[in-house]
Amino acid sequence: MTTEDPPLPPAPAARRRLASLLPDLAPWRSSRDFRLMWCAGAITVFGSFLTFVALPLQLKQLTGSTVAVGALGAVELVPLIVFGLYGGALADAVDRRRLIVWTEAALGLIAVGLLVNSLLPDPAVWPLYVSAAVSSALTGLQRPALDAIVPRIVGHDQLAAAAALNALRWQVGAIAGPALAGGLLAWAGPSWAYGVDAATYVGSLLLSVRLAPSPAAHDAEKPSLRAIAEGARYAWSRKELLGTYAIDLTAMLFAFPLAIFPFLADELHAPWALGLMYAALPAGSCLVSLTSGWTSRIHRQGRAIALAAAGWALAVAAAGQARTIWLVLLCLTLAGSCDMISGIFRSALWNQTIPDELRGRLAGIELLSYSAGPQLGQVRVGGMAALTGVRASVSLGGLLCFAGVGLLVLGLPKLMAYDARTDEHARRMRERRAAAPAAPETDSALTA
Repeated sequence: MTTEDPPLPPAPAARRRLASLLPDLAPWRSSRDFRLMWCAGAITVFGSFLTFVALPLQLKQLTGSTVAVGALGAVELVPLIVFGLYGGALADAVDRRRLIVWTEAALGLIAVGLLVNSLLPDPAVWPLYVSAAVSSALTGLQRPALDAIVPRIVGHDQLAAAAALNALRWQVGAIAGPALAGGLLAWAGPSWAYGVDAATYVGSLLLSVRLAPSPAAHDAEKPSLRAIAEGARYAWSRKELLGTYAIDLTAMLFAFPLAIFPFLADELHAPWALGLMYAALPAGSCLVSLTSGWTSRIHRQGRAIALAAAGWALAVAAAGQARTIWLVLLCLTLAGSCDMISGIFRSALWNQTIPDELRGRLAGIELLSYSAGPQLGQVRVGGMAALTGVRASVSLGGLLCFAGVGLLVLGLPKLMAYDARTDEHARRMRERRAAAPAAPETDSALTA
């Protein structure tokens, strides 16, 4: 009688290759504060997407007007710009942990206000606009602090991995939140969506107060127009930074087609696939985040940003020319993947090179580049569709984006030459981080 040899274990090389594709969990393992922020953000994002769907739906139910629903974007844009810039200066001048906590609490109160209004026998319309505007202002105040605190709680060599993990958190919420909101709104109405959103803020707040204090430098400049201008001058002096902002703004302005997805679905005789079209972009982003281990080994991040933006442009252009819904979904998924690659490397370049004392103000400028662009892009794609048709608007936008990225690459050679290993700003930040004493991660709670 013979016995079979035991099966051989998997080859170590194969395991290493698989591990190199999976998300790098080093920030999660090494930083307690990163774990707290990640979990708090995951809870908040999920609830916020419920309100993101419920708010325009309730407005539609109350007014029956497409103009009234479209006006939500207008009332959100100006507060985001104004308070985003001010929030950046504020993040450099106060304790970032405290700013995050108080704005999180205020956002939770907004959700409670929407809940109360929705429970009235005759809900009013004006609170929906006020809530949208105030929420946008609070987001502008909070987001720079959230971005600026990451380099303090994550190792310098882990910043690309942290960007990928944070993006994964958003993508899961972007897919799961609207999916749940559709059923919840159909079954129970907007009140339940607002109620769940308010409850998620309680959970995120309980986690946020456990963050370690993140005080400003003792010589930090007070929030002012002068402080904001100082941040803008620094950004202007760093042409590789300007390149990241300009490329992202170009991509969103010319190739952000979400506003006309309902019309594109109708032209493809696939109105049933509208939800899939909205989910395709975050699904593509999620695929990159789940296989993002390789991003920590890329050092020529400027080139990666430009190549990813060009890929986004071509994928959007192809989506406009595709003749079947499945090909459109494939193109949109590819576009979402390219957008995520660009986002990871933009975030890594910013966090690896910007001094801590300016990080908040530059985060405010970054907020404008990736938030105002989509708002303007919606106007562009809708207006061009009225003149050229739906498909042409999508395709021409993608081609204009591709041309714009090419011109920026030619005009900003420092972006293409950027190398995280040799760049003077990145090297200076590594030296500063190495020389700084390690701060203990405590369970301190928010103090008054």
